[in-house]
Amino acid sequence: MGWINIVIQGMLVGGLYALFATGLSLIFGVMRLVNIAHGDLIIGAAYLAYTVIQLTGLHPLASLVVVVPAAAAFGYGLQLGILNRTLDKDILPPLLVTFGLSVIIQNALLEIYSADSRKLNAGSLEIGSFSLVPGIDIGYFPLLTFLSAIAVVWALQVLLFHSPAGRAFRAVSDDPEVSQLMGCDNRRVYAWAMALSMAVVAMAGVFLAVRANFDPFMGPSRLIFGFEAVIIGGLGNLWGTLAGGIILGVAQAVGAQIDPGWQVLAGHLVFLVILAVRPQGFFPRGVT
Repeated sequence: MGWINIVIQGMLVGGLYALFATGLSLIFGVMRLVNIAHGDLIIGAAYLAYTVIQLTGLHPLASLVVVVPAAAAFGYGLQLGILNRTLDKDILPPLLVTFGLSVIIQNALLEIYSADSRKLNAGSLEIGSFSLVPGIDIGYFPLLTFLSAIAVVWALQVLLFHSPAGRAFRAVSDDPEVSQLMGCDNRRVYAWAMALSMAVVAMAGVFLAVRANFDPFMGPSRLIFGFEAVIIGGLGNLWGTLAGGIILGVAQAVGAQIDPGWQVLAGHLVFLVILAVRPQGFFPRGVT
């Protein structure tokens, strides 16, 4: 039962990693953009939630009502004003611009909030649990995080395959030139894709901030976990991203049980093995 409990806890942590990775997977699937600043945007969303809570006294989950629309609006403006100018057949310009954005975000957060770590307090929700069977306890907050990841992936799948907006996303992903000839404004489609990605980023940031302490320099490590989940699952595949997050979370949980120092290393080793054996990921399919 001990090992079963460890696997279950790893799966629940994998839900958080899936939230880290879903926005990354979405924008790669739609516009083939690799966002180096993705992890820093997650931390930025956590600090935005912290500020909202300090000003209003809202519960961390209630702060999502403010943080998610604000992050989506920021993502829309960022894509329309800056990132669209970098999109071309060459992958280097977006990498350089998002790397610069990452540095700017880290230093801005350092100047505004200092290097001190922070944490959002969700009260009894973050410490409460229930017994599934003797020897296996499920925390309410980890379960909520996992269910939220499933709900986000499901909602995005419905949007992509059962809505006019989803058809536009898939069209520009398949062939940007032809979609533009058919009257599709690729720049605005990309901006809406980034807005959706940032909405998921906001959720990931708030859930992370409730689960653990955060500081201005945590972004790159969150980016690595997100990348690993995306690549394990398959680039651009949202359900595969969820599976990748779960695999990564279980690997870390098992590694920590063997030796506490192996927690992060075990996840990286599993990622490297999968990359060597199946470099396209388990479910190599884009948003189309």
